[in-house]
Amino acid sequence: MNVRGGLRDRTFGFLLTLPALALLGAVVLYPLLGALTTSLFNQSLVLPGRSFAGLDNFKAVLDQNFWPVLEHTVVFTVGATVAPVIIGFALALALNTRLRGRAVLRGLFLMPWVIPGVVVSFVWLWIFNANYGLLNGLLVQLHVVDEPVVWLGSPGTAMAAIIVAKSWASFPWIMVMLLAGLQTVPLALHEAAALDGAGAVNRFWHVTLPHLRGILGIVVLLEVIWNVQHFDMIYVLTGGGPAGSTTTFAVAVYDTAFKAFDLGKASALGALWLVLILVLVVVYVRVSERGEPA
Repeated sequence: MNVRGGLRDRTFGFLLTLPALALLGAVVLYPLLGALTTSLFNQSLVLPGRSFAGLDNFKAVLDQNFWPVLEHTVVFTVGATVAPVIIGFALALALNTRLRGRAVLRGLFLMPWVIPGVVVSFVWLWIFNANYGLLNGLLVQLHVVDEPVVWLGSPGTAMAAIIVAKSWASFPWIMVMLLAGLQTVPLALHEAAALDGAGAVNRFWHVTLPHLRGILGIVVLLEVIWNVQHFDMIYVLTGGGPAGSTTTFAVAVYDTAFKAFDLGKASALGALWLVLILVLVVVYVRVSERGEPA
C-alpha cells in the first residue's frame, strides 16, 4: 500500500511539473537544438535551402574572428565586474554604518539599476558625446583636456567608456546584496576583535571579509555570467565598433546572423559562446552549493 502510494505520489509530482517541462523544452531546448543543428550547415537568412558543412563553420569562425571577440569579451567582462564590485562593496560598507540619511541614499543608489538598459545607454551616449557631451564639457572647463575627446569613436577609449556605463548600471544590486550580507555579520565578533586590539582594517580583513566570502563569490560569478552575455549597452553605445574593438560574443553573433545573414557561422559562434557560459554556470553551481568560492 505504501509502495503504491509512493508511486502515485511520484506520478502525481511528475504530472505537476509536466507543463513547466514542456514550456522549458519549447522555449529553451528546442531553439538550442535547432541552433546546434544549424551550426553544421551552410544556411543563409535570405537564401532558401541549406547544405551540410560539418565542422567547416567552426573552422571558419575560429580562423576569422573568434579570438579577437574572445579577447574583447574577456576585457569587458573583467572590467565590468571588478569596477562595480569595488564600488558596490565600498558603498555597502558606508551604508552599513550610522551614516546620516542612509535610508534616502539607499533609495537613490538603486536608481541606475531600475532604469532599463537601453535608457541608461542613451544617457551615457549623451555624456560621452564628442560635441556636446557632459563629460567633455566638464573636462574642458577644468582644463583637464584641451579639446573634446571622441570617447566612443576611438579604439583606445571605447571599451573603457562602455565599462564605465555598465558599472554605473550594475553597482546598485551588488551594493544591496553585500549590504544584506554585512547586516548578518555578528556584532559580537567585531567587539571581540576590537577588545583584542584589532583596528578597523584588521577587523575588515579577518572578520567582515571571511563572513562575506560566500555571498561575494556568488555575486562576482553572477556578474561575470551576465557580462559575458551582455548586449544592449554595447550595441547602443558603439555597435561593436570602432573597428571591432568592442565586439563581444553577443554583438558578433547578432552581426553574423542579421548583417552578414550567415546563420551557419552565427550558430557555430553561438555554440562556442555557449561552452564558455556553461563553464561559468558549472562554477556558479558549485560555489552556490558550497557557499564559498571554489
